Amino acid sequence: MFKRPSLNIVDCILFNAKFRGNHTAFICGEQRISWKEFNRYTNRIANALVKSGLRKGEKVSLLCLNSIDAIAVLFGTMRAGGVIVPLSLLLTPQMVASLTKDAGSRFFFADSYLKPLADFAFLEIDTIPKANRVAMGFEDERYTPLQAFMEDASEELPNVTLDDDDEACIIYSSGTTGTPKGIIHTHLSRTMFALSMTISTGAIQASTVMIATTPLFANTFWGTIMPTMFAGGATVMMTMFTPGGFLEAVHKERGNMAMMVPTQFQGVLDHPDLNKYDLSSLTLLACAGATLPVPLKKRIIDKFGKILVEAYGITEGIATGIPPEYVLEKPTSVGIPVFGADVKIIDDNGKELMSGEVGEIIGYSHWFMKGYHNNPQATAEMVWLDECGRTFIRTGDMGRLDEDGFLYIVDRKRDMIVSGALNVFAIDIENVLREHEEVKDVAVIAIPHEKWGETPLALVIRQPGAKRTAEEIMEWANARLAKYQRIRAVEFREEDFPRNALGKVLKRVLREPYWKDHS
Repeated sequence: MFKRPSLNIVDCILFNAKFRGNHTAFICGEQRISWKEFNRYTNRIANALVKSGLRKGEKVSLLCLNSIDAIAVLFGTMRAGGVIVPLSLLLTPQMVASLTKDAGSRFFFADSYLKPLADFAFLEIDTIPKANRVAMGFEDERYTPLQAFMEDASEELPNVTLDDDDEACIIYSSGTTGTPKGIIHTHLSRTMFALSMTISTGAIQASTVMIATTPLFANTFWGTIMPTMFAGGATVMMTMFTPGGFLEAVHKERGNMAMMVPTQFQGVLDHPDLNKYDLSSLTLLACAGATLPVPLKKRIIDKFGKILVEAYGITEGIATGIPPEYVLEKPTSVGIPVFGADVKIIDDNGKELMSGEVGEIIGYSHWFMKGYHNNPQATAEMVWLDECGRTFIRTGDMGRLDEDGFLYIVDRKRDMIVSGALNVFAIDIENVLREHEEVKDVAVIAIPHEKWGETPLALVIRQPGAKRTAEEIMEWANARLAKYQRIRAVEFREEDFPRNALGKVLKRVLREPYWKDHS
């Protein structure tokens, strides 16, 4: 019987190397690499990993800024049959160590910028030997230099068979407990995601020059580079985003597409030299990570024209988008499901709701995650089945559908705070604060922030006889939190928090005074 070849995320590199070999694949600063060169580079990485003992399905941690070296390691790992685990530069050393252990990584790649973070993490990691700790752009006797690691590695395609259901990556997303959940994606799910995004935009092609503004540990980065790769276009990777750097990249490289989060759009529009750059090459701007405030949305359109797409989704495998022609017609909507996806609204009992009714958003797609790494219970809790037996994922977000099927976000995912497009869960901060001897109870809520959109505020009920100031408690907590979790302020409350009949704190009530002047 004829066997269909597997769909794997790295096949597009081989295809582009064969038919667009001399075309540019990636640009980062002054560096650029063609598809033919990138194919050889990823093959060398893959063969070096296999030679060093990496077996199919084993994990490789990556702690790097955006760079050509980093993207080669990312795809080289998957080509070798390994599973790439990109880690956030915003993590604490303890979190880096914890997630590396959770993944069971056998290799660890780090660049010079994040070396101090890696060094501290390795004080708690004793499972990865020096030979498997790879230094990118620095020398240290505790690491193996990248060039030494790749020495004598072949540029030919490694002899590794990849199947649809083979794991390709684990993306750690902030969870509702102290430990983030590892979202597993297979080669098939990442491939279908890329194809869906390519089809849904209707604009990404071989001539595309995509500006990648987000870090490689974020799913928005994958959503940017993968459709571009499949179309054979070029990706301009920003090492670290700055508004001026973005404007320069568009101007210099004639970039025509980009995906940014709201704070990035705000920074670009507020840049004092905005009008000095030639941005006429831009044909599509996408916003993801957080909902765009309507006034900011109008500013984007006033400056760039009707080229804005606003997207909503979760890394687990759901996405919607609103086409440019509907952005002003339905300014508070996040659009309709992209190709290969579907969304519904259900009530607390799991019953599907009609248009206009508010409930939990659930979604279906052809690029679902495989599940949460080492967490079958959390995976099972996400599942909802329709009458046809299709599996939908619960998002925990509250929303509604209008009569045209357009989705509107009504409330946040449980107690999640979206600060600069990064997901911050209140319970993680509350658990830290509850460790303070003078804290009797605490509720963390989102309050408006001019730059980040939202930022955490801690409302604290003190123990009797407490003497610490609000500033002292804030400093104590922030020293124990990751950078993206740090609280803006501590406010003392003398009375108990408002609660429902079951004793749950009514955070919506707590938030209202801070948001009454914000639409």
